[in-house]
Parts: sequence; structure tokens; C-alpha cells
Amino acid sequence: MNDAIAAYANNLDPQRAAICGQLQGVIAELLPQATSKVWHAIPVWFIGENPVVGYTARKEGVMLMFWNGQSFGEPELEASGSFHMAQIAYTDASQVNREKLAVWLAKAGTSIWDAVGWRNEQLAKRRAEKAKAKAKPKPKVKAKAKVKAKAKAKSRPKKTAKKKRPARKK
Repeated sequence: MNDAIAAYANNLDPQRAAICGQLQGVIAELLPQATSKVWHAIPVWFIGENPVVGYTARKEGVMLMFWNGQSFGEPELEASGSFHMAQIAYTDASQVNREKLAVWLAKAGTSIWDAVGWRNEQLAKRRAEKAKAKAKPKPKVKAKAKVKAKAKAKSRPKKTAKKKRPARKK
């Protein structure tokens, strides 16, 4: 058992703590290849570096989330967020159906969304865009001072030598 995850449940009211305790036990039993930790302040189980299942205590109950849950094809799991996540809400420990949870956890253990690979791909794209923007040759601009000086010189009439005027007679 993960002490940080147990501490998470111990800080909740008895109803939500019971739901979390039940979920933690079933997940640990049916997903033994996963490692668990409190990640972004919620209990999450990982396979490799990728999150696969986790839960969070809400005001009214506990939300069980599967990071690739939208690909499971399970009508009881509601799509959530802009990625592949799907979730189900529990307001009482008696609502946790071990058989359904076993099916979902089996899928979570084999149908893994490569969140780490996706994140690395996005970072690589951003870096490439920045490098491309830096590498673009900037158009050459003449120095403003020189351009202005030449423009002024062209607009002035040429000075002609003054003709000597004859001296005035007194």
C-alpha cells in the first residue's frame, strides 16, 4: 500500500474515505504492474511513465478517471477533458462494482495512452518552430541615417558658384 495515497483518503470525510479505500484496494489488486503515487495532488497509478487510472475527491463524492478511458468503449464512462480521459462518479462505496472495475482496469493496463510521448512530441514541435523562426533571414534594411542623408541631398538644388558682381560706384 502507498502511504501517501492512504494519507489522502485519511484526510477525507468517512463516506469519501470509504470510496477511496475501496478503489485503492481494487486497483492495487487488479493492476499489480502499476506504480502509484500522489500526482498533481491526487492518487494516480502509472504503467511506465504514463498515468492510467486515478481518482479525486470532490464535494459530493469521488471521481474515478481513466487516462485512455474514451477508447474503452464503455458507456458508463463519461468523456472528460480534451484528451482521451473518461470518468465515473461515486457518491457511496456501495456503487463501486468490482466486476465492471475489473474490466476497466484490464483495459487501462493494456490500452495505454502515451501521454509522455505525446508531451515530448509537442515540445519537439514547439522547439522546431522556434528554431525555424530564429533561422529565418531577416530582410536587410539600409541604415536610416544614410537613407535620409541621400534623400536630403537629392532634394536640394545644387549650389552654383556666385558670380562676382561689379563693385558699386559711389
